Amino acid sequence: MTDESFVSFGEQGAQLTYGSYLRLPQLLDSQHLESDPPAHDELLFITIHQVYELWFKQLLHEVTAARDAMLAGAGGGRLWWAQHLLARVHVIERTLIQQVDVLETMTPQDFLEFRQQLAPASGFQSVQFRELEFLSGAKDASYVQRFKGITAAERQHLDDRLAEPTLWDAFLVVLGSVGLAAGSGEEITASLRTVAHDRDQYAVVWALAEALLQHDELAASWRARHVVMVERMIGAKSGTGGSSGATYLRSRLPVQYYPLLWELRSEL
Repeated sequence: MTDESFVSFGEQGAQLTYGSYLRLPQLLDSQHLESDPPAHDELLFITIHQVYELWFKQLLHEVTAARDAMLAGAGGGRLWWAQHLLARVHVIERTLIQQVDVLETMTPQDFLEFRQQLAPASGFQSVQFRELEFLSGAKDASYVQRFKGITAAERQHLDDRLAEPTLWDAFLVVLGSVGLAAGSGEEITASLRTVAHDRDQYAVVWALAEALLQHDELAASWRARHVVMVERMIGAKSGTGGSSGATYLRSRLPVQYYPLLWELRSEL
């Protein structure tokens, strides 16, 4: 038997450990309370939102890869990979929805102990969340202008997402790669009907369409769950970043990434 060998890690050649691999000292030192005296629930608030940002990072990683796999078209042989990654996206999105339950263990009174210290920070300023919306298909350049306090690098991330193909753009490439028209809305709808009525021939295309619709539905479920949580926590108060709070969030509920996939239901 060969001797067990250890992987060197870091500039000093220290051996890899669980803590060093995950950068736990830095990670666990990233929760700094603004309240004084410290409000008990502020740690929970920070932790939840940092976890959200980690999941957003993972979602961007998966959605970008799924998009690129679809852009390769049916001939690229990577459509199964796009399906696999979108299935993972769905599981993560369900986790995001469930995390609201943890945040709701905080009462409005407990939140008010430190809410004023948060201004003008706001969830509206989550660059990664907006990147995810842009990448999914809901591009709106006006949001880039409305962001306050973001860095030049963050603004570049948003500009890049506005310029690059979306998941929907990639799906249209898939339609074209199997010989279906994907030009006008009418052509796309006709192609989608063809796919829906001949799932034997277009099984992968139908599966991807359903995966995109599931992504859209779960994003809508998260928005709905989020707005109810905000109303339960602060009622009709304005957001800490100056937005209208729950009123703004409710205005986002009708957003659909893929309206043609929803309309298809009426066409079948």
